[in-house]
Amino acid sequence: SHTQLSKMGWLQSLFSPLKKLWLRLHSTPKKRRGIYILYDDVKSCPYEDVHVLWSILVESNTIPSSLPSKQ
Repeated sequence: SHTQLSKMGWLQSLFSPLKKLWLRLHSTPKKRRGIYILYDDVKSCPYEDVHVLWSILVESNTIPSSLPSKQ
């Protein structure tokens, strides 16, 4: 009903910037440059969830490169 539609609208409005972010991240050949372009999109997004997911994404991309290799 109406409540379900408003929930769907909320979810769609949340996932729309995330989908855009994901597509841009994976379609950009130079990922570092892509990250900075995406940062502007995330910064302008009003949803706190998007900011939280962005911080998780950034952390997951930077942690492995800082760990020593196990060779």
